Amino acid sequence: MRKKIISLFVISLFLVPFLMASPVGASGDPFGLNFVNGTSGGGNSIALGQKDPRTMITEIINVVLTILGIVAVGIVLLGGFKWMTAGGNEDKVSEAKKLLGAGVIGLVIILAAWGIASFVLTELMNATGN
Repeated sequence: MRKKIISLFVISLFLVPFLMASPVGASGDPFGLNFVNGTSGGGNSIALGQKDPRTMITEIINVVLTILGIVAVGIVLLGGFKWMTAGGNEDKVSEAKKLLGAGVIGLVIILAAWGIASFVLTELMNATGN
């Protein structure tokens, strides 16, 4: 019985937003396609940005490398936690050392990728006159 209640709750979390009335659905456009291309009638639409594509690519690369760096630091922290809680068990200590090594190697690769991407994009900006 408890599994059924939990299943019903999880399903309702995903189902309820689709059943709620929204201004987009009220206009006869259930997927909001007219809102995106500016023909919704209310004057509201999604406008494309005026940013340089190179700047957008630089920002995307920086965000992705930041997220990867956070993951690598998390792996290092997990390895340290496992080592501290190993209690002298050599198997757990060796597993923790592998995690620490993998995390450090990951950080080195991410920092190298950031340096290379930064250099290439800076040279690209300089070569195109911006």
